[in-house]
This record gives sequence, C-alpha cells and structure tokens, in this order.
Amino acid sequence: MEVDDVGDDYVIVSRGTSPIDAPIAEKDDISGPKYLAEIGDLIDNLADSLWPLSNFIHENPELAYKEYKAHHALTSFMKAQQGWEVTRSACGMETAWIAVYDTGEPGPVVSFNAEMDALPQIGHACGHNLIAITSVAAALATSSILRTHHLNGKVLLFGTPGEEGTDGGKIRLLKSGAYKDVDISLISHPGILHNSPMVRTTAFSRLEVSYHGRASHSANSPWLAINALDALVIAYNSISVLRQQTMPGDVIAMSIIDGGGPSTNIIHEFASGACTLRAATTSRLNSLVNKIKSCFEAGGLATGAKVEMKQINGYMDHVPNRVLADSYRQYWEHIPGPKPEIGLPKEGEYTYIKSSTDQGDISHKIPSVNASFAIPPGPEKGQPHSRDFEKASGTREAFEAALRVAKALAGTAVDVLTQDGLLDEVKRQWRKDMEEMG
Repeated sequence: MEVDDVGDDYVIVSRGTSPIDAPIAEKDDISGPKYLAEIGDLIDNLADSLWPLSNFIHENPELAYKEYKAHHALTSFMKAQQGWEVTRSACGMETAWIAVYDTGEPGPVVSFNAEMDALPQIGHACGHNLIAITSVAAALATSSILRTHHLNGKVLLFGTPGEEGTDGGKIRLLKSGAYKDVDISLISHPGILHNSPMVRTTAFSRLEVSYHGRASHSANSPWLAINALDALVIAYNSISVLRQQTMPGDVIAMSIIDGGGPSTNIIHEFASGACTLRAATTSRLNSLVNKIKSCFEAGGLATGAKVEMKQINGYMDHVPNRVLADSYRQYWEHIPGPKPEIGLPKEGEYTYIKSSTDQGDISHKIPSVNASFAIPPGPEKGQPHSRDFEKASGTREAFEAALRVAKALAGTAVDVLTQDGLLDEVKRQWRKDMEEMG
C-alpha cells in the first residue's frame, strides 16, 4: 500500500500489500510488556506510508469543520486497510468519520481520536497532523495484534473535526451517541515541554454581556439617560476587584466589544463585553461563572440598564486515568532506542497544562488518556499556536516522536484488550476520579 500525491491536492491510497501485514522479524528477548516488540515493528513498518500522509495534512491546513482534504486523505487511507469499515461524514458532520475494526467476538472496545483542523493564519501550529497520524498508527497496530493473535474485541478510530474553538467535534460525537459502547478513549498532543500520560487541562467557558440603556444628550438632559457604558465599566471594575479573591488556577480575560461608539455628546444606550474563563476543574469553573454573572448583574443594578447575558460552553477539564497512564508508562519506558531528553514525570504525578481540549469532555464520560509529547522545537522554541511551532510540527523528527507515542498508546489499548481484569480496574479508577471531581 502506498500513499501518493496527485494533482488535485488530495492523497490517494492505492491498494496492495499493506506494511502493517508485512512479516514481523523475530526479536531477541526484550524486557518489557509482552507485545512491545511486535507493536514496535508494526508501527515502524507503517512509517513510509504515514510520513507522506502527515506531510499532506500539514501542507494543506483547513479550519474547523472544513477539513475536507484531511477527511478524504485519512478515510481513503483507512479504507485500504485490512478488516476496517469506514463511515465518512459521520454523525451529521461533513468532516467527521469513524473507522471500525471488529473481531466479531465480544470483548473490550478501545478507541483513538484523530484531530485534523488547523488554526487561522498559522496553519498546523497546534500539530493536529501529528495527532491524526499517531492515532492512525496506534489503531492499526492494535487491530493487527487482535488479528494475528485471534483476540476478541473492537477498535474504533474517530476522525474528530473542529477541536479549535468552543464547539468541538468530540462533543458533537458524544451527543450523537458515537461513544456509547466505547470503554476507553486514547489521544495525544504535541508540544515542546512535556512527555506525559497524566495531563490535566483546564475547563473553560465564555460569557458575553450586553447592556441596553437609554440615550440622551449629555449636556441638555443627562438625567433622562440610562448609561449602558457605565454599566459595562462597573462590571469590568467589579471583575478586576474579584481577581484579588480568585484561585491560582483561575483565569479571567475580559474585553470590551462595543463601548457605545465615538460620540461624547450622547450618553450611550448600548455597550457589550465578553469574558473567557478558565479554571482547573469544571466544578471550579461553574463557581467562577456564577461570580462573573453577579458582576455583570451589578452593572445593570447600579445604572438601571437592562442586562442580557449569554454563556457559550467551552470544554471540560481533562481528567487522565491513572491505570491507563501506568500502562502507557510501561511501554514508553521500554521502547528500544535512544530515550527522549524529556522524560516522563514521576508515577502518578499530574502534568498541568493551561490550555483546553474537547477530549476533556470525553474524559468525564469514559476513561481517557491525552498523552502530551515533546517534539524538537523550532529555532525560536515557540510553543503551540506559534508560527515557529507550525514549522516544527512538519519535520521528520516530529513525525518520529509521534510514532514513538503511537507505540505506547497502542500498547495501552492492547493491555486493556488482553489483560484479564484490567478494564474493570480502569473503570473503578474512573468512577473514583469522577466522584472526587464532584
């Protein structure tokens, strides 16, 4: 099976002997998890097919829910794989897709998420091309282990559009029931600072406020006016004062969207603003949202302006599953070859990342790992969402780092599929985590 660039800017996958089905060389005894050597060979055999696919996605960045080329390229690739059934434009989204490998025998259902969207102006500066490739490689290696060893269970690979924003594709897939029978969900995310399967992200939400007052001339009859701009300024100052009593993990970012216009002779009858809020947990975010709403209401009470508020739900915090993370660690630590300069954190230690992801919503429904991995930085050592990182995410070195992560993710899935009682342990830990989160 080969991946070739063609003139219409799509990737066409020709059918043939798949690298995933190529003979696996016999290995000497290697310490570590049982299937590590086999998984490593399977993914190494895929590298020559996945590298042009990663390049194609990187060089053709598409915004949220417009990932047409990535959708076509990835689904074409998966359709060419032995035993996989692919649904394009799944769950009412043009660029969502679901690939399923089913042994036909009841067993655990493991899943991987492949992100595809890019950022405005700066392309794949969040490295979603690497996320997609990592999940594809891990899913194919997992399915090959099932096939070769005649094991039971199912592997799902979700193409999840629109992660960049506030209306992530994973949330839409959740609402559609796509994850209904899934036991675990695995994904990864590149950066330059961390290698960790214990990633905690923030929860975020956006609040928008509009004030409706009454205009009047500021010199002739100011007493007839209701000053909407004053209401917004009072709210803004109240929020500034509130920051003295917020927690270290709280982030409040506010902007004035419409200050009523340039006129100074007319008291402003309309003003509007918005707040983006982040917190360490969803429960803390909800508390913070209520405090901000009170500040917005205070502006209306003080001036008599009518207050209109709109809350745009963002993403929940990501809660990693410790049991799955321990499995990931075992594979990561035993992968042959040079070790990455940045090692894993201490066992059980969280890696806190200020950004947010719709994988967080997944983690509140089913056990999840969102493994961060460090790629070689660009010359300016720019982190995700920078032009420097966009260049770094397209390098061969970044691709090789992604394949290493794919081996650990595949191993985690294979452990769940093959180790008696492990899935029960994973779910017990997940229920405990959810109870502690409130």
